[in-house]
Amino acid sequence: MKTSQRRKFIQTLITASAVTGFGNFSLARGAEKKTPASYSNRFKISLNAYSFNNPLTNKKTNLDEVLDFCAREGFDAIDITGYYFPGYPEVPSDEYIFHLKNKAHRLGLDISGTGIRNEFADPDPAKRAADVVLTKKWIEVAAKLGAPVIRIFTGKVLPPGHTREEVEGWIVESIRVCTEYGKQHGVIVAIQNHNDFLKTAEQTKSILEKVNSEWFGLVLDTGSFVTEEPYSEIEKMTRYAVNWQVKEKLTYNGKSEDMDLNKLCRIINASAYRGYLPIETLSPGDPFQIVPPFLKLVRSALEKAMSER
Repeated sequence: MKTSQRRKFIQTLITASAVTGFGNFSLARGAEKKTPASYSNRFKISLNAYSFNNPLTNKKTNLDEVLDFCAREGFDAIDITGYYFPGYPEVPSDEYIFHLKNKAHRLGLDISGTGIRNEFADPDPAKRAADVVLTKKWIEVAAKLGAPVIRIFTGKVLPPGHTREEVEGWIVESIRVCTEYGKQHGVIVAIQNHNDFLKTAEQTKSILEKVNSEWFGLVLDTGSFVTEEPYSEIEKMTRYAVNWQVKEKLTYNGKSEDMDLNKLCRIINASAYRGYLPIETLSPGDPFQIVPPFLKLVRSALEKAMSER
């Protein structure tokens, strides 16, 4: 066999082996279907900045101080809600965005997400279009921050004189545009079930499945499903979660009670979700004092759930 022929033959064998190996790897990955309990990567606990809503809104603290707090308390990440950036809803300067990104990195913190206020259930198409533009601008902010997820809302309520099906159509149409823009910038767009237009798991699922994109998901708000049995609603929606809001209270049907963190963490651990678990406290008082004990409770419950694998 000539040298050139031998070289070509060897190259063919190498290429075939590589392709075969890759094919087998892909099939194996698809066929494994590991149970969530077999995954070894750990959850990362984040702080949702909304926990500091009062002092941040009233200028008694700022995002730099909240970042320092997160580092002191051993958080893995922070979800920097857009409301607390200077000039919101206008986007902040690149200088400020990169300052926070730099500081978070130096403190050993990831930025797990951000979020905005928007209204896609408004009957006025011009107002919905304006909020699509707003969402796009903040998707760009999220990309600059390195945040993997931006949280948006669907709408506050079902407007009088319109059917749920009609309004859901407006919402889905707006979110599809935002999701496509998020895809272009590497940012997942996620709705939050917030006891507004979305009150139940089925209502939330309907939006998620109609948009139907890997760049769209759910910020699973553990405290806002309106039902007599909220834990089952949470469990139904874990497959759609791309981020969370782990709250200290369940508020539903006029009731408010402490979250059963052991039960919640078992649900989270049994799901396929792995990643950031932002916590959010809403109790009145000083969050610098309120957040650390709740963080301790979440850590303990999560460790317990994972030890039961």
